[in-house]
Amino acid sequence: MRSVLKQITLITVALLAILYMYDGLSVRRRMNAPKQGDPFDVVVYPRVLEIPHKGNRVEYALDAQSPMESETCVHSLFPHFGYSPCWYVNRKAQNPIPRVIVFSKFQRRSD
Repeated sequence: MRSVLKQITLITVALLAILYMYDGLSVRRRMNAPKQGDPFDVVVYPRVLEIPHKGNRVEYALDAQSPMESETCVHSLFPHFGYSPCWYVNRKAQNPIPRVIVFSKFQRRSD
């Protein structure tokens, strides 16, 4: 039973390695080709903050200091050349940034 499990694990790792290499070669090929299918893109999205309030209420607000954020991404399944995949950046852009209200145990009283 252990040898079957070990073989399945090795085959899975080998398939993932082959898929990663193919994905990387595909990105390199598109980089060298004319600009028909550019593998890199810039995603611009608003920075939405998720601010908790009393009573489990949540307020959503646009970040006043930097309302828009841009991130360079690569059109692939895996990260390459230090860039995240575009499918991951688009998913991340849809989620608001959670903010946490931290209360200090030793707050000063204003007398």
